[in-house]
Amino acid sequence: MAQDAQRIDLAASPGYLLKVASTALRAAMEEVLHPLGMTITHYSCLELLAQRPGLSNSELARGAFVTRQSMNVLLQGLQRDGLVTRPEQPAAGRALPTELTAAGRRQLDTASAAVRAVEDRMVADLSLGDRARLIDLLGRCASSLTQS
Repeated sequence: MAQDAQRIDLAASPGYLLKVASTALRAAMEEVLHPLGMTITHYSCLELLAQRPGLSNSELARGAFVTRQSMNVLLQGLQRDGLVTRPEQPAAGRALPTELTAAGRRQLDTASAAVRAVEDRMVADLSLGDRARLIDLLGRCASSLTQS
């Protein structure tokens, strides 16, 4: 009996429900990005570069939650496809700042609309106030877990 009291009620577990929502969001995003020839990491990389041009491989990897090696492989493909540019040699240090090309921006515009539609569907049953609270609460939860 005492062991049962220590078990987590999955239906009321914020962590479990967040994982369920995260998994459903990922699947829905993959569904809309796949026909565009994109992965979530590909989309995330382009979105990060649109918002913060000049990020390095390491910064992009951290922002997209992948290894530097995985990001480097992705960036090589994006550069080969003409979606991003990187200098041949670093201006200083070792970082090669990456920027979107016009083709990369066009691809991102299409993908962003698809991802926005998924996010809109995810929160469709929430009021505007609930949506704002959700964003605030998720940010606070992440902050609580990342503080030392």
